Amino acid sequence: MLFKSTATFFYILSLLYSAESTLLEGIYCGKENCYDVLQVTREATKSEVARSYRRLARQYHPDLHREKEAKELAEERFKALANAYEIIKDEESRTDYDYMLDNPDQYYAHYYRYYRRRVAPKVDVRIVIVVTISIISIIQYYSGWQRYDTAITYFSTIPKYRNRAQDIAKQEGLLPDNSRKGGKKQKVSKEDIEQIIKKVIEDKMDIKGAYAKPKITDLVWIQLLILPYTIAIYIYWYCSWIWRHTVLKQPFNEEEKLYIIRKFLKMGQHQFDSQEDEKKQEFLDKGLWIKENFDEWFEEQEEITKKQLAESNRYKQYRRYMKNHGAGRMTFDDS
Repeated sequence: MLFKSTATFFYILSLLYSAESTLLEGIYCGKENCYDVLQVTREATKSEVARSYRRLARQYHPDLHREKEAKELAEERFKALANAYEIIKDEESRTDYDYMLDNPDQYYAHYYRYYRRRVAPKVDVRIVIVVTISIISIIQYYSGWQRYDTAITYFSTIPKYRNRAQDIAKQEGLLPDNSRKGGKKQKVSKEDIEQIIKKVIEDKMDIKGAYAKPKITDLVWIQLLILPYTIAIYIYWYCSWIWRHTVLKQPFNEEEKLYIIRKFLKMGQHQFDSQEDEKKQEFLDKGLWIKENFDEWFEEQEEITKKQLAESNRYKQYRRYMKNHGAGRMTFDDS
């Protein structure tokens, strides 16, 4: 081939070198051009790419070749065709590949785009989040009912609550009262008696705290759905609190006093709700919503606890053990 000038020759040579340098080893089709592998141009449509791939796949299918050497070459070519087709048939992958051909100097960007698409999860992240939250909500719901059933079963074994539940069941006619004289005694199976007692306890007893009866509004899904409403309520409550008690200097009501006491005790809502009503009334009677009263009461409780521990035989044994064998005692092994 003759060129009219030396400048034209070097220009064509630079174009050939540039085309070769656009192909990077290890990504896409390696040093081969994916379009050339499929024997199509960059302007080829999806249908044209698919037709060419099917034609070449039939030609290089390993099962059509008998000889070992020909079969190995066909397998290698068949894999290259499949790889090139996977890259070109996908719009996003084809766009990245064309970008690499047009911008050969951005080596690191090409490697990043390629491996980001390969390593990225195929499943939509939104679907993963929805499924995860749903599973958590289901586990939360069933575990809540399991804790509640455990509490009901436990209370049904305590004589105080069991006897009271039996009396209520007899008054309501759920169980026969065989203690009356002259009446015909009725037999009820133990399983039925247990079910009736648990039902009465469930209806009459208000179990609070972590073992309370689960509510649908406590589920994670529901909490997320009503989150904007919850935030709006909290902002309104906070502003109202400042207006009434900081600006207008209004006294606290009983619910607000209990809220302050709970914060001082550093208890969660469920933990505080599980406290007996008598205990809450004791908090109110002692005026523990006032910081000075709470600090004084808290010191008293610490002293009482220390005194009880000092008088406890088990605690005395523990202190004796720590004194003789604890971390602060240095001993030597003379054996």
